[in-house]
Amino acid sequence: MKILVCITHVPDTTTKISFTDNNTKLNKAGVQFITGPYDDYALSRAIELKEASGGTVTVLNVGLAETEPTIRKALAVGADDAIRVNAEPTDAFFVATQIASIAKQNTYDLILMGRESIDFNSGQVHGLVGEMLGIPSVSPVMKLDIEGTTAKLSREIEGGKEQLEVSLPLVAGCQEPIAEWKIPNMRGIMTARTKPLKVVEPTGKEELTTVTKYELPAPKGACKMIPAEEAEKLITLLRTEAKVL
Repeated sequence: MKILVCITHVPDTTTKISFTDNNTKLNKAGVQFITGPYDDYALSRAIELKEASGGTVTVLNVGLAETEPTIRKALAVGADDAIRVNAEPTDAFFVATQIASIAKQNTYDLILMGRESIDFNSGQVHGLVGEMLGIPSVSPVMKLDIEGTTAKLSREIEGGKEQLEVSLPLVAGCQEPIAEWKIPNMRGIMTARTKPLKVVEPTGKEELTTVTKYELPAPKGACKMIPAEEAEKLITLLRTEAKVL
């Protein structure tokens, strides 16, 4: 079985974010980047499937050369090879176009990715890729097993869970608890240095969206402590200041 795992290169969740170029670009100076957490779940499940049934795992990232340490970490975890599309991931449609182009060239049985990236949180790429390839797309997937040419999935829906059986090939947007994150060991880190990492140029250059401005959320206000015996005052503040009642 050939598995393609698409990963994102995103700021660590503890990073202090700022912007440049009149608030239209992320200021990357001093920012620690990581693999998207939901992508880590997808990668871990792909490795488990490979170890159980054989096959190969290819990692794909749409990004510039600065993303290669993140890609090498995925190789250290257990992926066999990697592809980097040499382009800035401008929007979901552009990224999906690159993934679909690679998938058409290599015919994968299973395409896994996180349910969303943690920078833009659009949650659109898996659906777009499925549509572009004409194959099923399911998200958010919490459990995934493969039996022959059928994938058995569990996904979260409003008010409960849904059990599905889908024929391969398939695109799945993953989330916990599909697998436990894997930490690369020393051997994996050493072998990752020599695993193939192919760099390809993007398909098309059309940008359908343009960032006009980024804004930081408003700073948190001061915490007001209300004595327990002054419940009426608390209710008044919730109505007039917090406006939640």
